[in-house]
Amino acid sequence: MKKILIVSLSLFTFFTANAQHKKSDTLLVALKTANTDTARFVALVTLSRHYFLSYPDSGIIFAQKGYDIAEKNNWASAKGFALKRMADAYGNLGDYVKSMQYYFRALRTYESINDFYGAQTVNNNIGSTYIEKQDYKSALSYLYIAKKQLYAYSLSHKSGTREYRSQFIVFLNLGETYLLQKRVDSADYYFDLASKGVAKIKNKDVANEFMGNLLRDLGEVAALKGNKQLALKYFRSAVSFCISNSDMDNLSGAYLGTAKLYHQHKQQDSAEYFARKAIDVAVAGKFEQDVLNAGMVLYKYYDEDNNLPEAYKYYRITTEAKDSLYSQDKVKQLLSLDFDERQHKADIAAAREQYRASVRMYSLIAGLAVVLVLSFIFWRNGNQRKKANQLLQQQKEEIQNTLGELKTTQTQLIQSEKMASLGELTAGIAHEIQNPLNFVNNFSEVNTELLAELKQEISAKNYEEVSAIADDLIGNEQKINLHGKRADAIVKGMLQHSQSGSGAKEPTNINSLADEYLRLSYHGLRSKDKSFNAEMVKQFDEKLPQINVIPRDIGRVMLNLFNNAFYAVNQKQKKSGEGYKPEVSVSTSLENGQVAVKVKDNGVGIPDAVKDKIMQPFFTTKPTGEGTGLGLSLTYDMVVKGHGGSIKVNSVEGEGAEFIIQLPIT
Repeated sequence: MKKILIVSLSLFTFFTANAQHKKSDTLLVALKTANTDTARFVALVTLSRHYFLSYPDSGIIFAQKGYDIAEKNNWASAKGFALKRMADAYGNLGDYVKSMQYYFRALRTYESINDFYGAQTVNNNIGSTYIEKQDYKSALSYLYIAKKQLYAYSLSHKSGTREYRSQFIVFLNLGETYLLQKRVDSADYYFDLASKGVAKIKNKDVANEFMGNLLRDLGEVAALKGNKQLALKYFRSAVSFCISNSDMDNLSGAYLGTAKLYHQHKQQDSAEYFARKAIDVAVAGKFEQDVLNAGMVLYKYYDEDNNLPEAYKYYRITTEAKDSLYSQDKVKQLLSLDFDERQHKADIAAAREQYRASVRMYSLIAGLAVVLVLSFIFWRNGNQRKKANQLLQQQKEEIQNTLGELKTTQTQLIQSEKMASLGELTAGIAHEIQNPLNFVNNFSEVNTELLAELKQEISAKNYEEVSAIADDLIGNEQKINLHGKRADAIVKGMLQHSQSGSGAKEPTNINSLADEYLRLSYHGLRSKDKSFNAEMVKQFDEKLPQINVIPRDIGRVMLNLFNNAFYAVNQKQKKSGEGYKPEVSVSTSLENGQVAVKVKDNGVGIPDAVKDKIMQPFFTTKPTGEGTGLGLSLTYDMVVKGHGGSIKVNSVEGEGAEFIIQLPIT
């Protein structure tokens, strides 16, 4: 059975070695054909990575050449990468002094350019080196720094194959640290994370690179738990992966793990067989730590068999490996390196603390200076504010006095505007009141004559005629009463128009109000200019409901709009001649639950430049002396503020204007 296994492994190794040689040949061809420093650097570090496990000496040579190119071109990150490759190779050779020297150089190179990803890879490898030295406390310190840096890096960068590979290695090293301390649960936890991490790597060549190491570690865990079959399964799989990837270091470890498992289960022949394979691989690859580990196991096994010659042989091999790895000089050098690095970090921490102390001191001085400056500014501003407050108080009193005078003037102007509109009504009212007075006078004369006839008919005892004359007298008296009330209404309207105060809202017929003020406005203008004539068009909605308004205010609104419309058509008539026919129309309607009153004319229109200003107080387009500029301002206030309505203007200069008033029904 052993012979079959040896033949199988030999054939597997032969074919795998051929594949590795082909890959090496391809990389060497790429190096020879590279025509730029960048291409040569990439080829060299790739070759170093290819050889650092199987032929560490070659890995060092290629990495050194890559470093020289990076140094020549001052590529900081590339120098750090090449230094890390040399450190990896020296570590596999068991030269931990040089390995740590190059790791610390790489770490400082990465830190100088704030390359946190590169720094975490070095911290991870330093932790791995401390594992080999069996300094597990230091190993965990560096590994947790690497884990923290990798996590911080992942927050700002999208994870890919490179990042997943780094996570896998950190978890693997943490698991091995706990495994070597026999802390199985912690080791299991990190190996599980490593297994999940390797599953995320899509590149199978990269994923398989460290699978031999992981499988070997899982075998060690299974062995500690006493599960022989599972442990053997993991160790055999580890051997296959290590051979396929020329990972001689972990191949030696897998063989040694298998040997220990067989020894644990009292299978001494198998234990010695696999231990010898482990030391053969370690010697061939110059892996001094693996030589030491396997030699110590074989020495123990042969000592148990009382095979003194073989025991002495491996005792000597073990002693030589131990001297090579842990000679007094090397231990001193490692301790010196460790001390230097700790001192370097302490110096950096002290420098940072001194810098922070300086910053705090300067901040304190600056703060005191700012406080003094602010105190002076506040003191000066306090004096200035005191003077300013005195001045403001004086100005406030002056402004209040001025405001009181303005309010008084405003009240006077508004009353003047009312009286001005009353003056414009006078002629129209005189014309309107003349009609009912004429009727009263005429019917009075007729009644006088009828009374004389009545007396005659009574004397003649013609009672039928007396009854007819009495009926005529009654009818005439009713007409006298009707026209008297009409005159009374006109007079009351005039008095209401001249009164100040807001008044009270009452149900009002808007059609009647519009009709009355249209006629009053028209006759008022004709009293000033007998030659003026205009067609008045009335389109009233007879179904319009009464609405609650202040009649005299809405009357003033309509009067202002009618006066402006008649004024506009009169101005245009003077310029246009006989071909022009002045027309002013008023219409009422119910729109969207509101009463709309539209006053339209075909006069001179309103220029676009002043449309936005016509509602402003004291703004007028009329010549000096013809307008106060308060008519439309008061109209706006009474409609919008007094009745919650709205007023809009549509106008085309030279063609006419239309004012639209909308009043809510309730």
